[in-house]
Amino acid sequence: MKAIIRSFFRGVRALLTPLMLLWERLPVRNKVVRDPADQRSIDEKTAHLVLYDFRTCPFCIKVRRAARRLSLNLETRDAQHDEKNREELLSGGGEIKVPCLRITDAQGNVTWLYESDAIISYLEELAGEPTPSRAAAA
Repeated sequence: MKAIIRSFFRGVRALLTPLMLLWERLPVRNKVVRDPADQRSIDEKTAHLVLYDFRTCPFCIKVRRAARRLSLNLETRDAQHDEKNREELLSGGGEIKVPCLRITDAQGNVTWLYESDAIISYLEELAGEPTPSRAAAA
């Protein structure tokens, strides 16, 4: 019975993975467009951010799409297939849980931020952009 259940979920994953990756590639609505000087300023703010993720994790895709909507250039590290990145995530953040944003401040202090909604809120605050739903409510 266990083998049947495992096979079922492998089949579901095999069907959904290409769809999730396609969804990630679709154009994002309300993409932020900045003039080059403002974009350079934002790029400097995001230079010390690293997103640890799994390629097909739906929550990671959600964060990557939000970063794309906000026109943020984030370094991403695969914590699923790259053992070095996985070990960095475990030793620094304390657990292998994705998505995880590593934030290094100007003094070199490192903060590990988990949970997709918290990461997106942090990125929106950094970019000075509210979510479309929040902007409509304001």
